[in-house]
Amino acid sequence: MFQLNKKKILITTAVLLIAGTVQAADNNILITKARSAAPSMISANATIMYRGEILVEGSNDWICLPETMPDDNAPMCNDAVWMEMMGAVGTKAPFTATKMGFSYMLQGDGGVSNSTPYHADHMNAPDFIKEGPHLMIIVPKAALKGITNDPQAGGPYVMWGKTDYAHIMIPVADRK
Repeated sequence: MFQLNKKKILITTAVLLIAGTVQAADNNILITKARSAAPSMISANATIMYRGEILVEGSNDWICLPETMPDDNAPMCNDAVWMEMMGAVGTKAPFTATKMGFSYMLQGDGGVSNSTPYHADHMNAPDFIKEGPHLMIIVPKAALKGITNDPQAGGPYVMWGKTDYAHIMIPVADRK
C-alpha cells in the first residue's frame, strides 16, 4: 500500500514539475511577444500583462500585452492614457481624452472596423482595415480635425473617429 501511494506522489510531483516548466516556457513566449510590440527602450522595462495577470513587473510606466484581443496575435505596448482608453473600450464606458496617450503595435494588428470597435464581424466590416506596424496616438477630439479617416489615403488617419475612442493611426511600415 505504501509503495502505491509513494508511486502516486512521485507521478503527481513529476506532472506538477512538467506543468510548471511548460507554464514558464509559455510565459517566456508571451513575454517575448509582448516586448516585440515596441522599441526595446520602452518594452525592456515595461510591465508585461497577459489577460489581466502580471507576468513581469516593470520599472517604467508602460504596459505591454502579447495580444490586444484574445488570440488575435497582435501585441501592443501602452502608456497609462492608452490603458485607460482600452479599459473604457472593454466596458463600453465613456472616455474623454484630456491629454495625449501613446501605443505601439510594431507587429501590426489583427484587423478591425475603422469606424467602430464594436462591429459584430470585424473581418467583414465594409471599412475593415488590417494595419501593419504602427504607432497610435490619443489626443483630445479637437486635435483630430483635418486628419483623414481614410486608411487608404497614405499616412496617418483617424480610427474610430465618431466614438469616444478616436485616435490617430500612424503606419510606420507597409501593410503585409
